[in-house]
Amino acid sequence: MGTISKNEIKKIRSLAQKKFRDELGLFTVEGEKLVAEALASSFQVENVYRRDEIGEEAMSRITMLSSPSPVLAVVRKPEDCHIAGGSLREAIGPTGLYLGLDVIRDPGNLGTIVRVADWFGADAVLAAEGTVDIFNPKVVQATMGAVFRVKFHYVNLPEAANAVLEKGGKVYGTFMDGRNLYTEKLETGADSPVMVVTGNEADGISPEMERLVSMRIAIPPYPADEPGSESLNAAVATAITVAEFRRRLI
Repeated sequence: MGTISKNEIKKIRSLAQKKFRDELGLFTVEGEKLVAEALASSFQVENVYRRDEIGEEAMSRITMLSSPSPVLAVVRKPEDCHIAGGSLREAIGPTGLYLGLDVIRDPGNLGTIVRVADWFGADAVLAAEGTVDIFNPKVVQATMGAVFRVKFHYVNLPEAANAVLEKGGKVYGTFMDGRNLYTEKLETGADSPVMVVTGNEADGISPEMERLVSMRIAIPPYPADEPGSESLNAAVATAITVAEFRRRLI
């Protein structure tokens, strides 16, 4: 049976906090599927700890989950997590579909949105700096491995929107009073870059971003004149919206 030192345990436990993930440039991944995804990806895996090798007690001390999984990996964060200036402009191509996140706070929402981006083949997810940490253990679990496949960058979101507009593209924002998503003519990203912006769960899209939106769009309720819930969950709204953009390409 392998061993794990007290210092290693302390270091891994510290990765529950963003401060230490940033300081050490590391994050954790748990579960057979996610660890396999990490090992198969371009990410650098520093160490893999298996319950069968280090023991149940040690595993329970390093896990971030409510109950220890069979395996945990410590993975190095990519260097292009935060981009600006020329790197940001280069990240946006002459065509493509980009998701803009205007300060998504909930880990589950962010993880689900990254899965949505993976499923629908978004070219990148561009998140405002106030967005929850993509390497938060809860976010990583919620992505179900998509974190290793989707291009994800923290950016100055208005700067990213301006880059899309400068390349002849469109910025779409989701609003309660927007135009009907299903009946409006939409650019799909096939001929020029398109950014679909999802707002903060409580406050929606910020005034600064709203000024850069080419078209305000909305997902109509059914029946249209009898909305039940006040609004849709941010991740659900993103999935429905992106699905419609992709449907237009079929």
